Amino acid sequence: MKRVFLGLALCFTVSMAWAGAARENTGSGGARELVIYASVDEENAQKIIDAFTADTGIKVQAVHLSSGPALTRIQAEAGRPQADVWLGAPSDNHIAAKEQGLTISYKGAAFDRLDAVFKDAEGYWRCFYMNPLCFGINTNALSKAGAPVPGSWADLLNPVYKGLIQAPTPQSAGTAKVMVYSLIEIMGEEAAYSYMAALNKNIQTYTSSGTGPSKGVGVGDCAIGIQFTPAFFSFIDQGFPVEVVFPAEGVGFEAPAVSILKGVKNLEAAQTFVDWLVSKKGQDTLSAKNTFFYPVIPDAQLGRGMPPFSSLKVVSYNTAYYAENTTRLVDRWVNQVLTSK
Repeated sequence: MKRVFLGLALCFTVSMAWAGAARENTGSGGARELVIYASVDEENAQKIIDAFTADTGIKVQAVHLSSGPALTRIQAEAGRPQADVWLGAPSDNHIAAKEQGLTISYKGAAFDRLDAVFKDAEGYWRCFYMNPLCFGINTNALSKAGAPVPGSWADLLNPVYKGLIQAPTPQSAGTAKVMVYSLIEIMGEEAAYSYMAALNKNIQTYTSSGTGPSKGVGVGDCAIGIQFTPAFFSFIDQGFPVEVVFPAEGVGFEAPAVSILKGVKNLEAAQTFVDWLVSKKGQDTLSAKNTFFYPVIPDAQLGRGMPPFSSLKVVSYNTAYYAENTTRLVDRWVNQVLTSK
């Protein structure tokens, strides 16, 4: 009888251990692990993840993928994702994921604090930072070229800037798509494409990465880079001869989002993560860790040297419209802008 009892006890212990592991894997009972697909640049993604783990004790495994490859993988894994959360990528990507049934709705305690522009009304995604477009200027390189500091989009057409400007390509970079969208909002579609075709004459190179121009500006390989602000603010903070200019006509901005994937294994941890991202503590982390991202809640801290977002002339656009028209607009850019002489 003793042997039978011990055998039953052992089976019960093993079964309970298996059940406990299953509960942790499904996210119930306080899961302490999380897997994310991260479409934020790797350095800043890790800063955010490390701060989250330090604050909550939840360990995070991150797979770093740019927006397009991340969505492709999520589509391939539909209903049985290998990750719990998709972190980063412009919100139009998350709209596509929602429409394809790849994500789930979750609102939580922090959801109502977000402005409507920073969230899906049904809770399928929320933005957790924002960044405006700008001109990053290497003042030494610009002075060496004998060119003035540009103050507007119109200024960039001056022949004096020929070969001095780098910008990303919308063929691969979400940053460039935002530039296209914002120029259309400022000028109208026909005028925007005529403008970009004229600007093409002054472009030194188009980078495949949205952050590529900042690398050229930082080392002085080009005098002007068009992209979002964080890398340029970081250069200024480190003492580089860099200046940030917001063009007078206005600038578009990115607002990357986060979604919980359908079929999530660690649901409770995923919910904790998206809540934390838009909490005061999570938003203050953006500045405390020198990401130089703009927070999406008004009472969060700003990084050194960053003007208030409210002071900028930003251009909003209909995310859903541009999500539907992205392919057409990129194809037009290739055919009309990239090939212009």
